[in-house]
Amino acid sequence: MNKIKLRKIIFAGLCAAIIFIGISLFRINLPAIVGRPFIHFGNTFAVISVMILGFKYGASAAVIGLGLFDVLNGYAATAWITVIEAVILAAVTAVVFQAVHYQSGQLYKLYLVSLAAGLIKIITSWLAGVIESVMVGVQLPVAVVNAFLSLPAAAINSLATFLVVPLIYIALQKTVLKRIRL
Repeated sequence: MNKIKLRKIIFAGLCAAIIFIGISLFRINLPAIVGRPFIHFGNTFAVISVMILGFKYGASAAVIGLGLFDVLNGYAATAWITVIEAVILAAVTAVVFQAVHYQSGQLYKLYLVSLAAGLIKIITSWLAGVIESVMVGVQLPVAVVNAFLSLPAAAINSLATFLVVPLIYIALQKTVLKRIRL
């Protein structure tokens, strides 16, 4: 195992822990028709992890951090949905980040990445809401509407992701990422 691969594994573990803590420490529960949504920074840190580590290690960090939170905090029945959402979020983030060919100082390109991440998170949250409703026996047309009415938390999380990801990434780029090679 070479040094860069080992560093990526270590940083993926660190990112998974930060994602888990980002959900655990800052969480505001919201009322909803479907599920038990809440505002948190887990997705924000998941997007940053993918931007720093790439798809393979960033997605691993997101899956571990988000999935472990669900399993340990009463969401185990739907943790598999969270894992799928995390992989989709990581894939979209990685594809868009590579497509924009980000160079240091191009803030607008970081906002394009975070916009794509926020939009896909809203879509996957809606789909997850539909699946959760159908799992408990709700008819599909009602599940579709219920899931839509439960989107405020996803929209707020996506807005936070859109606003915060570029700022954190630039701060990391000017400090920590200068010192390490991943």
